[in-house]
Amino acid sequence: MAKVVIIGGGWAGCGAAVTAAKAGADVLVLERTDMLLGTGLVGGIMRNNGRFTATEEAIALGAPELFMAVDETARHKNMEFPGHKHATLYDVAKIEPAVRRVLDKLAVHVRFLSRVKDVKMNDRTVEAVVLDSGEEIRGDVFIEATGSAGPMGNCSKYGNGCAMCILRCPTFGGRVSIAAKAGVIEIMGRKADGTVGAMSGSCKLHKESLAKEIVKELNQKGVSVIPIPAKLQKSDSLGMKACQQYALKEFAENIILLDTGHAKLMSPYYQLDKLRQVPGFENARFEDPYSGGIGNSMRYLALPPRSNALKVDGVDNLFCAGEKAGLLVGHTEAIVTGSLAGHNAVRFVKGKELLELPTNLAIGDAIAHVKEQMQTEAGLGKKYTFSGSVYFERMKKLGLYSTDVTAIQKKIEDAGLLNIFGASIQFV
Repeated sequence: MAKVVIIGGGWAGCGAAVTAAKAGADVLVLERTDMLLGTGLVGGIMRNNGRFTATEEAIALGAPELFMAVDETARHKNMEFPGHKHATLYDVAKIEPAVRRVLDKLAVHVRFLSRVKDVKMNDRTVEAVVLDSGEEIRGDVFIEATGSAGPMGNCSKYGNGCAMCILRCPTFGGRVSIAAKAGVIEIMGRKADGTVGAMSGSCKLHKESLAKEIVKELNQKGVSVIPIPAKLQKSDSLGMKACQQYALKEFAENIILLDTGHAKLMSPYYQLDKLRQVPGFENARFEDPYSGGIGNSMRYLALPPRSNALKVDGVDNLFCAGEKAGLLVGHTEAIVTGSLAGHNAVRFVKGKELLELPTNLAIGDAIAHVKEQMQTEAGLGKKYTFSGSVYFERMKKLGLYSTDVTAIQKKIEDAGLLNIFGASIQFV
């Protein structure tokens, strides 16, 4: 049985674990913290705009499990907020246990408090990854799904300092790039102004700290839009966001909150004394990051070159997913790249040709397009997501955006890929 070792238990790592297990592998996930999902623990937005299409493609390809967990824990479905339609908001307090149950059913092994600090190489092959304890974990193939934020030094160098976010580097140690440890020269994303990295695009507020009428609207509708007095508006923060699908005029002129259990504030940070001058926010308190009045985590600082099959260039048995797969933003983007990486990792071990998804699918086009764009200076200054900004515009222009589930399934079937992620892979 093929042994697949996945470094990182965020949405991408979990997506890879699902498809690798379904393909017939013995799967081990190494997670440096005490919970799965990483930024997914404070995220919550799914199916908005083109993410609906990508979700239904992934389901038809044979990877429905994580999306079913999202639907089971949803607080709101088919809701709208400025610039975004048919969104699902999952409950950030319930999603992680639901995902654990998915992995348990598939007999995926998860080791928490297992931070990988190094790799053991044999020429171009990863033989083992090395934990903080010195223990070596061997495998046939490895998938890096570590994300691209942290450690703390990067948030200080390229951002406003450690804002004490959900990644919890002070407690569990900083993220380590496996590809870099294997000798790969990685790429750094840039903001529109050319500076390095991008700041996480939202904060979370304690609901209990907000005015009762705001909380009532959030609970009922899933969204609350509160005008910001002109003197307190701060449009300058929009350009630094990783989530450029929210860099809209409405997000500069209003406080936009989404109900994910917490009140999700759609801004990378907001100076607390100014926030408390907005009516209804007099007692506002940040839930994540704790220092959300100062800054947020810095991302897209370590991106390995890779193929459209998500194999890392220069290392024979290393695949990548999520933010490690490029300038892709979002949970859906992480799940679908993880799904392809997990499937291809098993194909690699079993001597099968690696799968590249065709570009008449949104997922296939996004993976290929981002790879191309990352080879250009202009492309490195942008972020790509199914839910908005430049890539959603591309989806619409190419006719890739659809909410017709039957048509999406037929496209997958016509490509000969129906349930391909759901089938066991045999040795050649």
